[in-house]
Order: sequence, then C-alpha cells, then structure tokens
Amino acid sequence: MEYAELPFLLSVAFMVGGLAAIAWSSDVFVAGAASLARSLGVSPFVIGMVVIGFGTSAPELCVSVMSGLSGHANLSLGNAYGSCVFNVAVILGVAALMMPLVVRPTVAFVAGPVLGAISVGSYALLRDGVCGRFEATILLVAFILLLPLYCWFDQKTKPSASDGNATDDGEKSGVLVPLVKVVAGLAGLVVSSHILVWGAVDMARSLGVSDLVIGLTIVAAGTSLPELASAIASARRGENEFVLGNIVGSNLFNALAVVGLATVIQPLEPGADGSPAFSSYILSRDLPFMTALSFSILLFGLNWRSWRTPGVVTRWKAVLWILSFVVYTALAIMQELKP
Repeated sequence: MEYAELPFLLSVAFMVGGLAAIAWSSDVFVAGAASLARSLGVSPFVIGMVVIGFGTSAPELCVSVMSGLSGHANLSLGNAYGSCVFNVAVILGVAALMMPLVVRPTVAFVAGPVLGAISVGSYALLRDGVCGRFEATILLVAFILLLPLYCWFDQKTKPSASDGNATDDGEKSGVLVPLVKVVAGLAGLVVSSHILVWGAVDMARSLGVSDLVIGLTIVAAGTSLPELASAIASARRGENEFVLGNIVGSNLFNALAVVGLATVIQPLEPGADGSPAFSSYILSRDLPFMTALSFSILLFGLNWRSWRTPGVVTRWKAVLWILSFVVYTALAIMQELKP
C-alpha cells in the first residue's frame, strides 16, 4: 500500500489532525475499556495497570501496524522504539521535574533490568537485518509470559493508591455504553492512525528525511500523548506508583506486542532490489539508547545508600533524562540529513 503525494500544508494538516484524533480516540477507548472492566467485575489493579496501559499504547499499535502494512518499516519500528525512548526520557523526566518520584526498591530492581533485557533481546532478534514471523512470535510469546508475571509481582508488592483514579468511570454503569465507547474509540484510532501515517510519510518525503526520523520524533511523541497526559495528572496528585507503572507497562507493550504484532502481519524482509528491511541506525543508535534508558530506571530509582528503602528520582536526574533526549534527537536528525 503506497500513499499518494499530498501538498505540504495538507500533509501537515493530516499529521496535526491525526494526532488530535488519536488523542481523542485513545481517551474514549481508555475510559470505555476501564468502565467495561469495572462493569464486568475486573479488579481495579487490572484496570490501572493493564487496561489503561494497553489503552495508552493503542495509538502506537495502530500506527505501527498501518506503517508496516504500507511498507514503511522504519516508521513502524521508529514509532514503537521512539515511544519507549520518549516514555522514559521525556514523560518520566517531566513527571520528576514536577514532583520528585519515589521509587520502591522492588520496582527499581525489576522494572529497569526487565526493560533493559527486552531491549537487548530485541537487538539480538534484529541484528541480522530482518525480522520474520518466527522472531515476531518470540516477541509476542515473551509479552504473553511477562505481562502476567509483571502484574503478579506488582500486585504482591505495595499497591498504588491511585487505582481509584485510573478512570472517571468508577461506578458500574452497565455494559452497553462502555462497549460502544470501546468500539468507537478503537475505530477512531484505526482511522486517525491511517491519516497520521499518510501525513508523516508525505512530510518525510517533502523534507527529504527518512521515515525513521519522523517516526522517532513527531509520530512517537504524538502517539505518546496519552501517557504524557496521564503522567502529568498523576504527578500533580503525587501518585508515583501510577506514573512508573504506566510507563513500564507501556514500554513492555510497545517493545514486545506492538513490534511483534506489526511484524507478524508484515515481516521485515529486504526489498526485491536488495534494499535493507530497516535502517541500520535502529541497531547502532536507537536500541542501544533505549537499553541505556531502561537501565537508568534502576540507576536513578535505587537508593544506593540503603537498598531496602525507597529511592527518589530527583529533579537533576530528570534534567539528565530530558537533556539526553534532546542530544539523541539532534544526533538522529544530523545523521539522517548528512550527505
């Protein structure tokens, strides 16, 4: 599937409109899914960590699948991995700037290393320059195994006090209305993702930059808006557990389920002319940076003076995260624009 060329202003309108529609659709989807879960008697923990975590990552899933189907693998991978980078460096950074994040030792010891291991594993699967359905199945199986283990682990530790704030639809209100919201939100996500990808591909073509840069920056940031909004709201209320849990769950979903499902649908293989399946920068720049950020959750979140007591992600650590993202983005743009 190849997108027709658009006038530059129309491609900008497609991107802005697509991002706005994604934000609205994901909000409707999350609210409906959470309300439906409550109506069916699902626990508040599952609502906060799984339903909301999936809902805020649904834009990345839709955009990556649409990108893969249209033959734009760099946009697909750039969106998924770029969202993981944005989630830690910018979203956690902004949240910690607003209010230093208190991190339980169990979260620091598990979240960072698990996400880091996923990044390393992703590198191992992609290092030969292709990603077929077998490798994609490995990612999906890892997600299916890790998600319940992660939920069980976090539930056995101190639960978040913000479970009741995960959604405004706290009361049971039947199944029909929430189900309509879920269907409408999902339909909106599919359509708006299609529009966003079309605008992003055409903008990259007009500016002479690769799909990868657009995916790593504009699209990744745009599809991470639900996580950003959720993190800011939670940080204002001092709900550290929800901020960290949402980002960790979102990155699990992006790196495993989003990449896995998109690749199962459309395997990443060299083109008929021998062109690589995806940019070499994903292996040399993007995944290593994503790995470093993942382990930085352990480095910044652990109390190194007393491992048994909670650590604090202070504002200066938040500044380091944000500055690292600025440097990373500048490097990506310079590498793509050089002759």
